[in-house]
Amino acid sequence: MTDGEIMTLEEVAAYLKLRPQTIYTWAQEKKIPAAKLGKEWRFKRSVIDRWINQHFDPKFRSLVREPSPPASRSGS
Repeated sequence: MTDGEIMTLEEVAAYLKLRPQTIYTWAQEKKIPAAKLGKEWRFKRSVIDRWINQHFDPKFRSLVREPSPPASRSGS
């Protein structure tokens, strides 16, 4: 994983330009992909990117660039 891959609720809210309360409600209602670790919600940036891209109108999806996967590491 790269730095910033795991995001807090507040970071996701800022990233999507929404209120933290909106993200909290969506996470509770399973409207946004999230993991609850103890009392805290966590989000993976790559999953959020794919999720938001799926919400674009299909005629515009070809304009949305998917994030490129991280380069694989070789040699163990």
